[in-house]
Amino acid sequence: MFLHPAILALLLGSLLISLMLIFSASFAGLVLKKWDLKSGSELQLSLERRTYLISTVMTYAFSFQLLSLFLFIYTADHLNPLFSGAMCAAGTLNVNPWGYPTLLLKMVNFVLAGVWLILNHTDNRAYDYPLIKKKYGLLLFITPFVLAELIVQSHYFLGLNPEIITSCCGALFTPETQGITSSFIGLPRLPLEIAYYIGAGLTFVFGGFFYWNGRGGWLFAITNLLTLFVSALAFISFICLYIYEIPTHHCPFCILQKEYGYIGYPLYLTFLGSGVSGMGVGILMLMKVKGVESLKEIIPRIQKSLVLLSLISFGLFMVIAGAQMIFSNLTLK
Repeated sequence: MFLHPAILALLLGSLLISLMLIFSASFAGLVLKKWDLKSGSELQLSLERRTYLISTVMTYAFSFQLLSLFLFIYTADHLNPLFSGAMCAAGTLNVNPWGYPTLLLKMVNFVLAGVWLILNHTDNRAYDYPLIKKKYGLLLFITPFVLAELIVQSHYFLGLNPEIITSCCGALFTPETQGITSSFIGLPRLPLEIAYYIGAGLTFVFGGFFYWNGRGGWLFAITNLLTLFVSALAFISFICLYIYEIPTHHCPFCILQKEYGYIGYPLYLTFLGSGVSGMGVGILMLMKVKGVESLKEIIPRIQKSLVLLSLISFGLFMVIAGAQMIFSNLTLK
């Protein structure tokens, strides 16, 4: 392992988050079994006091979890000069079998952490903790994923060997490569481009309708999720080609480098921000359907904020990507 400050920060951060989650998981189990707001027992009063501490601790922990995804990608990208054959994070992640699983787990935990923070914020706005069992149930669900991330990430960083010759992104992200990436890259451009713009238009229409009328939350959440999936395919298939101005370069990592103005970071941040916000709208629809009395006025306000954040984030993603396509020297037929 390299004694790189970012690597140490990631390992230490994952360890601390895992320890916090293990501690919080034991409390979550107690909440799920014993929580009763109508009770005035000593145990209930103790649970109510401790939930403030746990919520605060996990808010900071999951905030770092969100940042750790970008720190991990940044670290992987900046380690590429140490490995023969690597030109960006794509090659660095391919140094051993643990690189890409770590990235996948971090992306999953990014979404789960974002959803938990939305639930926790909503629950803290109400006077009777109506979502406390749901948010601690979700906490128990998240715990094994974060522990898995700690283990896989540790294997990845501890297994880094500078003597290994890895593959560059040009070999990994091509139509000729066997695997799921080649299937995405080989998708026909015109139908995918049409689906991308239609999905974007529907997302803004349904989002605007829900924002102004308070109806169609499920329609927006589902459309937003599908549009983001299509957008991810579109980005790998043809959008990134305009950024690189090379018709065969489909790497999703090189855009994180200085040569391209680090444009990948705002693109990924806005993309993920739109996804988590849109999912938050859907999650809160579940709480709304079940008719939690204390949340009847709180949930619509939070949902409107989430819809607005999702649309702004996705709009920025489209503006940044669209500007690259318009001003690029590359012309695709």
